[in-house]
Amino acid sequence: MDKIRITGGNKLQGEVEISGSKNASLPLMAAPLLTEAPCRLQRIPHLADITTMAHMLEFIGADVERGEDGVLAIHAQNLQVTEAPYDLMRKMRASIYVMGPLLARFGQAKVSLPGGCAIGTRPVDLHLRGFEALGARIELSHGYIQAIAPAGGLRGAECVLSGPSGPSVGATCNVLMAAVLAKGHSTLRDIAREPHVEDLIHCLNGMGAQIESNGCDVLEVDGVDALHGVEHRVIPDQIEAATFMLAAALTRGNVVLRDCRPSHMRSEIAKLHEMGAQAEVLENGYDLRVWRDEPFRPAAVRTAPYPGFPTDVQAQFMVAMSLAQGESVVVETIFPDRFMHAAELNRMGADIRVLNGTATIHGVERLSGAAVMCSDLRASAALVLAGLVAQGETECLRVYHIDRGYERIEAKLRALGADIERLASAGSGETPPADTPAS
Repeated sequence: MDKIRITGGNKLQGEVEISGSKNASLPLMAAPLLTEAPCRLQRIPHLADITTMAHMLEFIGADVERGEDGVLAIHAQNLQVTEAPYDLMRKMRASIYVMGPLLARFGQAKVSLPGGCAIGTRPVDLHLRGFEALGARIELSHGYIQAIAPAGGLRGAECVLSGPSGPSVGATCNVLMAAVLAKGHSTLRDIAREPHVEDLIHCLNGMGAQIESNGCDVLEVDGVDALHGVEHRVIPDQIEAATFMLAAALTRGNVVLRDCRPSHMRSEIAKLHEMGAQAEVLENGYDLRVWRDEPFRPAAVRTAPYPGFPTDVQAQFMVAMSLAQGESVVVETIFPDRFMHAAELNRMGADIRVLNGTATIHGVERLSGAAVMCSDLRASAALVLAGLVAQGETECLRVYHIDRGYERIEAKLRALGADIERLASAGSGETPPADTPAS
């Protein structure tokens, strides 16, 4: 099993190209199931989660071909099955995105219940309630969810897509894909507003769907009889961009993030400014230059659905807070158990206390290199960031997590001047666990 070894202390300098968004790519890969026509998606990143999703599409009979420069061609003309089995679902919860398109196009879908997650339970009840509102009958049996549309297909309806932690991104995408082929008009309320939801809307409208947004939390959908093919370019990955933004600030470097869409990162950029680093949007509006000349200041973070502070970057910001001059606080409202990186950062000399979904961080003068264990995707990124500024050598183990969401992260960091390498860890006897979080 691979590991990443980092010797800290180098300032990062130069430019880095931000990859296409993983969180946008996954529902976009399911959208072609809604049509018999071929679709082409551009800027799809090379990631483990993308490979898993491609395998899911191929299992149900779609033709999937990856070309150069991140182009993914998907043709779902002759689908063979409308079932997503446990062996694939257990590897990635986002596989449930196939359910809405299959239900809408074929009138039925059978999907294994997703496995547990390393960062807490993430139920799919909002997906199912949305399908039921559109007229589907839901049956749970032997670990599978089966959805069956009424005679004549799904019917337009009003669907509410928020739960105790706020709007659900997954349910918004899944129910929206079902609604675009439903008969009549649908109103989707309390939708998630993340950039990758907007990207899916743009793609579906490009396929002939009729979706209108009020700019806030309501979508109006007029169902159509059929969709056609599309060529669509995926938005940049705001979480990867935020991670490299932190890498530049942590190392007191000077880095330009190319094509990162700063308009999607307002909350993260504002928090970085609050902590004493600088981030300047360049003239084209798509690039961001990041640097830091003064010590980090402490800050308070409360995660929230977009456009609030994203849960997917609290671990990375916690590294900076560990080096700030004073006390910082992180309140995790989306996934209260998402603090497994704290214990590993403490192994590197941080002073973090976690209690009831809140982390209190007392800044220290320095971090020191250590062997640390990656527990989930974003925690892995945080530990890599910590290694960049720690004294001595850091080894990040179980880095298969990071391969789910970061494209060639060690190569990109090395090109910026980091002392980082990936090593094969022979004889570990470990295999990646099936139930990894789809964040």
